[in-house]
Amino acid sequence: VQLQASGGGLVQAGGSLRLSCAVSGSGFSLNTMGWFRQGTGNQRTLVAEITVRGSASYADSVRGRFTISRDNVKNMVYLQMDNMRPEDTAVYYCHAYIKVTTDYDRYWGQGTQVTVSS
Repeated sequence: VQLQASGGGLVQAGGSLRLSCAVSGSGFSLNTMGWFRQGTGNQRTLVAEITVRGSASYADSVRGRFTISRDNVKNMVYLQMDNMRPEDTAVYYCHAYIKVTTDYDRYWGQGTQVTVSS
């Protein structure tokens, strides 16, 4: 099972980006999915998560500007980022709780760089 993130890039303050993350493989079950980010010299912190049923939660710093969604048929999770700020600059990582055998374990995608210029 692998997670592949895409959609990062450079955007001006006030602009928008959409991140995507695809889960590939076979014989697995998905649970909660989400996004973390890690700025230079900082710890990796939670940005947003979404349950299988679509219940979303957000970090205070992004609530009202970012929207997380998922497609349970395509096994994908998205992060729509609007009204972006320079402090949103970070490497963004998608994650998912995935069951392959008996228990759900957290899997990570590779990071995608997001840079917001002022």
